[in-house]
Amino acid sequence: MASLPRGLLQGAAVVAVAVGLVACGGGPEPPAGAPQPPVTGSSPPVVVPSRPVPSGPVVTAVPPPDADVPGFRWDVARVTAVDLRHSWREGCPVGPESLRAVTLSYRGFDGEVHEGVLVVHEDVVAPARAAFEALFRQGFPIRSVRPVDEFGGSDDASMAADNTSGFNCRAAVTAGGATRWSQHAYGRAIDVNPVENPFLLAGDVLPPEGARFTDREPPRPGMIVEGSPALAAFLDAGFSWGGRWRNPDYQHVER
Repeated sequence: MASLPRGLLQGAAVVAVAVGLVACGGGPEPPAGAPQPPVTGSSPPVVVPSRPVPSGPVVTAVPPPDADVPGFRWDVARVTAVDLRHSWREGCPVGPESLRAVTLSYRGFDGEVHEGVLVVHEDVVAPARAAFEALFRQGFPIRSVRPVDEFGGSDDASMAADNTSGFNCRAAVTAGGATRWSQHAYGRAIDVNPVENPFLLAGDVLPPEGARFTDREPPRPGMIVEGSPALAAFLDAGFSWGGRWRNPDYQHVER
């Protein structure tokens, strides 16, 4: 798809640390002998290249945008290891052939329609479309939608930029030190407006820029809260929400 940006992901693993629960979606335990997720104490350098362009052909399994949602775009393309330069590497729990890059429309905080790119597992494409189409219809504002690759694979940098993102081959860590792959490493999790929807981890706020949004009442634009249409959009599409965890991760939805 010539209209999509170029350069998606390979290699950086950014660890989210959870206490008692797995942070940002732990995912199933890897089988015996399978490559384990690395644990690193710091994020990789931030690299912000031009917007990535999936190199594969358009996937036509997803129907075109509905006529009753004017202006909503949802174009799906395959990706390769070359495309996933900063967020995928050998040993990740899914291969590039299982991932898709979606160019989608979203409403910005300026009230205008923007386009971004979200990388998710192929099985998540249809439910993610249902959720983001509902958000678009609601006028729910999103700050940006960019692959984590545009931040050098750094989850910290992506969160600080209030960026909505999906796939990133990284680990989640439990309080006991046992590691599991994050659901982001499978492309089955999405973080939405991380500043407005921070992760509250044992007294820490991730990202720190989200500290002013730890008080969830009254709801402000871009926030996902209990009973909100935005949360319903994801729950109706079959996602679960990290905001209901003991260490609430308000930005995180997963399948």
